[in-house]
Amino acid sequence: MTAYPHLLSPLDLGFTTLKNRVLMGSMHTGLEETRDWNRVAEFYAERARGGVGLMVTGGMAPNREGGVFPGAAGLFTPEDIANHRIVTDRVHQADGKIAMQILHAGRYAYGPECVSASAIKSPISPFPPKELDEAGIQKQLDDIATAAARAREAGYDGVEVMGSEGYFINQFLVTHTNKRTDAWGGSYENRMRVAIEAVRRARQMAGDDFIIIYRLSMIDLVPNGSTFEEVVQLAREVEKAGATIINTGIGWHEARIPTIATSVPRRAFAWVTKKLMGHVGIPVITSNRINTPEVAEQVLAEGCADMVSLARPMLADAHFVAKAQAGKAPEIAPCIACNQACLDHTFSGKISSCLVNPRACFETELQLHPAQTPKNIAVVGAGPAGLSTAIAAAQRGHKVTVFDKDAHVGGQLNLARQVPGKEEFHGLVAWFETMLTSTGVTLRLGQAVGAEDMAGFDEVVVATGVQPRDPQIPGQAHAKVISYADLLAGRATAGQKVAVIGAGGIGFDVAETLVHEGHSPSEDLPAWLREWGVSDPGTHRGGLAPEGPQPAPAARQVWLLQRKAQALGKGLGKTTGWIHRSALKMKGVTMMGGVNYEKIDDEGLHISFGPSGENPTILPVDTVVLCAGQISERGLADQLQAKGVACHVIGGADLAAELDAKRAIDQGTRLAATL
Repeated sequence: MTAYPHLLSPLDLGFTTLKNRVLMGSMHTGLEETRDWNRVAEFYAERARGGVGLMVTGGMAPNREGGVFPGAAGLFTPEDIANHRIVTDRVHQADGKIAMQILHAGRYAYGPECVSASAIKSPISPFPPKELDEAGIQKQLDDIATAAARAREAGYDGVEVMGSEGYFINQFLVTHTNKRTDAWGGSYENRMRVAIEAVRRARQMAGDDFIIIYRLSMIDLVPNGSTFEEVVQLAREVEKAGATIINTGIGWHEARIPTIATSVPRRAFAWVTKKLMGHVGIPVITSNRINTPEVAEQVLAEGCADMVSLARPMLADAHFVAKAQAGKAPEIAPCIACNQACLDHTFSGKISSCLVNPRACFETELQLHPAQTPKNIAVVGAGPAGLSTAIAAAQRGHKVTVFDKDAHVGGQLNLARQVPGKEEFHGLVAWFETMLTSTGVTLRLGQAVGAEDMAGFDEVVVATGVQPRDPQIPGQAHAKVISYADLLAGRATAGQKVAVIGAGGIGFDVAETLVHEGHSPSEDLPAWLREWGVSDPGTHRGGLAPEGPQPAPAARQVWLLQRKAQALGKGLGKTTGWIHRSALKMKGVTMMGGVNYEKIDDEGLHISFGPSGENPTILPVDTVVLCAGQISERGLADQLQAKGVACHVIGGADLAAELDAKRAIDQGTRLAATL
């Protein structure tokens, strides 16, 4: 008897059956652009071996003008088809099914040849699109259909026609981007013709026994977006046109509402998909922030959808489904929705991976083979760097002992998980604890160690992390001054007026903590929807509340300060920085750059601006929180090196760079692969 009867039940599509209700949603990883087809094949085959019912590739361009950037992958030549056959053959050998996403970027294409319904430039691209004429529209539709036929020839089990997230087809659907007055604009019946024709022609070209998923934007989250009545109308017409399944798309890329970041509540938009259930006769998939089998099972049991789409969770753990099926759900590496190694990489032109699982997209390069000569390894430091090293080394057969002066594992992750909106870090620490037990790692917690304690070990890994940097501000010993670590750990409290010194990632986290009181909106969906101004698309077009964002009042008055004379938050994540900045602005946080910290006294924090100390000001604060950077904690490493004992220094002890868990886990895993 499984704990997930809905999730693990098969889904009969008529001409084929999916072995469970899990779709690996489309992600652009950049792998296809490497042209290393063995690497591409192994990425997808590993997920097939992990038991997923159906997977969808990253977006493949139907033509050059529709590619998300110049040189984007697609099926344009017989050679392309043969290369993709390497991928599909490998997936089928692993008993998997795979569909290719056909993605026409429209005005989101990052190149001067981009095309769209109307010549309206996107706010996230510098290139204005060319408005298509009748012949141009027909060409795009034919190219989409041809891509479907080529996908079948390449061995794919189906295609997903991308009609959401503000891409080409979505651009025709709404008046926000479609200002046409011909047969492809004006009435909704005209505006939805491109979507219907794309599916109809794809079905005609690919045949009846071929999966066609249509990715439908169920809530646009942009001005003049679709009403839910229009969503239902389109869903029914797409079904008539030959779609096998309808998948859920949430929000356009240009929407100013977060949809997949860690601060978004789990299953935050399943209610939108549930509204469509019963209106069509084909299966419906829901998506976004479904990252555990328990959440997925609940979504299906409540009738929100027929399937669930898990994209980034399949980066975090390729064997998500197999572990759920085997009763080993606690061993599933959790997607924490951080975006740091996946979306941030994608939008920076890098290969995607995963903070939690650096092997994602590097399966052929980063391999954990059994150790030929098992060693006795000491790891000092139970933060992300040390823990990733210990677990990976133990998986290879080494005997590993982890030391830490703290009584608990997690290191600075234990601070991060106290921040409202970062509750997913609780699951990451719990997973580390589970894996330490399952791999047989010995823990020696609550004790500081020195060089003499490392005697008898074959290898010593120093992962002792960081300590706060001394900002050397006159008066910083004042009673109103506290450290970020003491605040987040609950060892110190803040008053009602607070200055936060340092506006890196930690400073933003501290400010976020200070302005919230009580229950986190990330764990309270109605509060989160109000905070960001999300409404029912059945009531308000596009799902935007007319009154806009309505966040709860800030718990404190906060000033966020930095010495650098530049915009605050410039170094935050490429795809999440805007969320943190917007959230703090909505809470009335005052952000200042180019600040000189003159002194701290009973009056408050004395500051000035610029090289010449202009505009001296006193901030009348009760509390000053120091977040002025970190330095590496290298005491043990220095001791060992002084004694001539070789050691490996990783994580913050190697390079202090905020709370960089992505680099720490990657570095630890790669070290373990070589020991």
